[in-house]
Amino acid sequence: MIKTLAPGERYGEVRIPSSKSVVHRLLICAALGGNEVTIRYDGLSRDIRATADCLNALGAVVQIGENVLCVKPIDGRSDVKTALLPSGESGSTLRFLIPVAGALGRRADFIMEGRLAERPMAPFDRLLQEHGMSLMRDGQILHCDGQLEGGLFCLPGNISSQYFSGLLMALPKLGCDSRLQTEGEMESAAYVQLTEEVLKAAEIRFDRENTTTWTILGKQIPRLPDTVSAEGDWSNAAFFLCAAALSERGIRVSGLNPASGQGDREILRILREFGAEVSVEEKSVSVRQGCRRPIEVDAMAIPDLVPVLAVLCCSADGTSRITGAARLRWKESDRLQTTTALIRSLGGEAEEQQDGIVIHGSGRLRGGTAETFNDHRIAMSAAAASVFCEEPVTVLGAECVGKSYPAFWRDFEALKQAGSPE
Repeated sequence: MIKTLAPGERYGEVRIPSSKSVVHRLLICAALGGNEVTIRYDGLSRDIRATADCLNALGAVVQIGENVLCVKPIDGRSDVKTALLPSGESGSTLRFLIPVAGALGRRADFIMEGRLAERPMAPFDRLLQEHGMSLMRDGQILHCDGQLEGGLFCLPGNISSQYFSGLLMALPKLGCDSRLQTEGEMESAAYVQLTEEVLKAAEIRFDRENTTTWTILGKQIPRLPDTVSAEGDWSNAAFFLCAAALSERGIRVSGLNPASGQGDREILRILREFGAEVSVEEKSVSVRQGCRRPIEVDAMAIPDLVPVLAVLCCSADGTSRITGAARLRWKESDRLQTTTALIRSLGGEAEEQQDGIVIHGSGRLRGGTAETFNDHRIAMSAAAASVFCEEPVTVLGAECVGKSYPAFWRDFEALKQAGSPE
């Protein structure tokens, strides 16, 4: 699909879909639980569907309705010798459910798409093998077998936080207590805190002894409330909030929890540093243009924000720097490379670094044709860029937004545009 966006600032209001980070975790806890749960949410992405399909393959019953997910938990009985788990391109689905399959003692074949099979698994795979599981890659299929055994689990903090979250959700299922330790500073720690919040809501008991160690009690069954609601997604909201920082009339984004534990809520602090006017209400945030200042961002805890922040920096006169983002090379695309390519294709100046990007902002972008590299965050960043381009922006492969935000183009084009009829 090709989208051509007229240049110029946008304004109005948008309601953001539910956080897929939250929905992933709620689905897994509900599937492992002891009661049926209804999850209320806005917007079904491909990643969430992948988790639902995989949980169905493991023995749960996840029914997808209009803005609801109804979950009957896994009952422990299965006549299927090997569960086929279609994880799609979802790194969260894969990394969360590998230890869950082991905790259930299920043989599982994860079917991976896109670049998912290229993403590194070490040292997570070795750790699981030390605790009773076997893992073997065969092209786009990851074969997992064996009963996960409890004990001491140690992982370096500079790997994906999704490995820690997967273990925190799986280990309560085991027949004994376990300890999970991180070695060194944890990257994207807010995502692990989000997992802790969902586990607490599911009445799972664990002790956080310090910033590096968890003790997880075994023989636990999650019990979420019969009905739960998923809050709005700060990662997806960032594309509209950055576009709003370039709009005189501004954009109001509703459906957000200003007290959320989502790490990408950090976008508000960054936008204030950039010079935007930010107003926070009970369930919404409004942003409008202020001054535009070059910024320096350490993205270690907020890697998903890098593409749109890099685009935003093009609108400020001067040099901006984004660092701490080496892990972006293993996303749906090599995002350091593809974000740099996006900026250059629209007439901007950017330099790819080993762990980040240097942006030489001139206040405007020319516009042009943007390749998405089948990466949803590159596509949505191209849309945000269009608001300060001089010429139209043509987005190739625009359908890739379905991975996280299927209604993005509808919501973006529903915003009013300067110079168009009211």
